[in-house]
Amino acid sequence: MLNSWVVMPTCLPLVLRRCHACASGRFRTSGKFRVNANHKLIDVWLLALCTTCGATTKLTVLERANVRSVRPELLDRAHDNDPVLAAELLQDPVVRRRNRIALDWDGSWRLDTGGSDHLDREVIDVRVRFAAPIPVRPVRLIAEGCGLSRAGAERLIEEGRLVSPVRLSGRISGDFTFTLKR
Repeated sequence: MLNSWVVMPTCLPLVLRRCHACASGRFRTSGKFRVNANHKLIDVWLLALCTTCGATTKLTVLERANVRSVRPELLDRAHDNDPVLAAELLQDPVVRRRNRIALDWDGSWRLDTGGSDHLDREVIDVRVRFAAPIPVRPVRLIAEGCGLSRAGAERLIEEGRLVSPVRLSGRISGDFTFTLKR
């Protein structure tokens, strides 16, 4: 029987960027936007607060864009401070590259295994699905979901009792499957 696990975000990730006021490297976004129009040009920023000193930084979403070239639903969502839009924009590689930021997902996600009834079986087949592209080490997910230590999960990989069509070392942010033989 194939079990389904889901990696779900619980909040927006921290933004890794140097603070101009205190030299901290972490900002928390709340999903608030600032929209500024100058004649026919518009700027849209996602606001983030330093976790240490509370200084505000603006992450550029649109800069000096012609108002007619911007989708109306994007502007409506920015005016409404839509947290889903903030999550989408933080995961957009163009926005991250333009603002020179990285994301810290530690403590921003949870693993939903659907219960622990699968732990006593001899062979466990699991499909892991990501609700958002969260980079996580598969060994950490497997260890957490099966109640193992990370070293124990790595030992099972070396022994050939934990197999997957994807590489289990490194980070992954897409769906994968694995089989655990106890």
